[in-house]
Order: sequence, then C-alpha cells, then structure tokens
Amino acid sequence: MKQLVFLLEERSMKILLEGLLPRLMPEIPFICIPHEGKKDLEKSIPRKLKAWRDPETLFVIIQDNDGGDCQLLKARLMSMSRGTNRADVLVRIACQELEAWYFGEPAAMAKAFGNDQLKEIGHKAQYRDPDSIQKPSKELAQLIPEFQKISGARGMAAHLTRNGNSSRSFQVTMEGLERLSASLRVYAEAEEK
Repeated sequence: MKQLVFLLEERSMKILLEGLLPRLMPEIPFICIPHEGKKDLEKSIPRKLKAWRDPETLFVIIQDNDGGDCQLLKARLMSMSRGTNRADVLVRIACQELEAWYFGEPAAMAKAFGNDQLKEIGHKAQYRDPDSIQKPSKELAQLIPEFQKISGARGMAAHLTRNGNSSRSFQVTMEGLERLSASLRVYAEAEEK
C-alpha cells in the first residue's frame, strides 16, 4: 500500500503532523519518524532512503531553516535524497522554525493557548510575515510563558487550518502534501480496478 513516510528534524513536528493531517487530509496514510535535531536527521536520510525496501513508499523530509538559506538547505537535502536513487522524495523547509507556522494563524493560536489577545498579533508589524521571525519559539515563549514545544504542537494541531495560514512555508508544505495525496488517490483507484 502506498504511504508517506515523514523524516522529521524533531518530535514536535511529529506531534503536529499526527494531529493535523488526519483532520486536513484524512485520506493520506502516513508515519512520522522524528530525529534528534538537524545532524541526526541529515545523517539518517541516506540510510533510511536506501534501506526502505517498499517501492510504494513516498518520502517527505521536513527540516527547520533556523536562519539559514532556505534554497541552499533544500538543495543539500535534495542532493542527499538523489544519492539514494529515490525519485519520490519531497523536501520542505519550515522557515525559520515550525513555530512560525503558528504565527501564520493567530486565531488558531488564541484557541490553542486559551488567550483571545493572541488573535490580534497578526496586526503587529513584527508578526505580519511569520516566516521572517528569526526565533519564533522564543517569541512564543515571551507571549505565552507556559509555552512548550510538544504541548504547543499538540494544541496547534487541533486548530490550524489549510487556507487560513499566512506562513508561506506552511502553504508550500500543504501544497506539496496535496499533490502527493492526489497521486496516492490515483494509485489506489488504479489498484481497485
């Protein structure tokens, strides 16, 4: 059976995707494999792609940018993937961190953290372009002193929407997943015939 395998930089992305995707794209069968940071993920990519024997598996790699050059990072990750002879890898970069996706949807933040004042942060100049916030996790900790990455991801997964998010990296990630979802549907329909 065709499925998506997510190779992720950290556990908080796993928690977010496991709560978000069943709501937004319930037709996608997937598993998430979190890593212990960038170095662990990058070391793991060639090994996992070469070792995974199921030819029906499609891979998605998601890594934070953390102030780097998005295009160079994506090119490096794509290069690691090509070295494994797998043509079925989608690479997405969260600019600058996963938490920027939260700033892209202030109404979801307000619900997730039980604070109606967060609805208004999108009007502040420093938050209008969520992908340009240099340290979104630190910004969140200042706005929400009780913020923690795992519980924050769990809360946001329940409230993020597909079309209400102003983070470009979130939108690009969702667009890529929708394309993969469409290819999974076509494959499933062909198998049924």
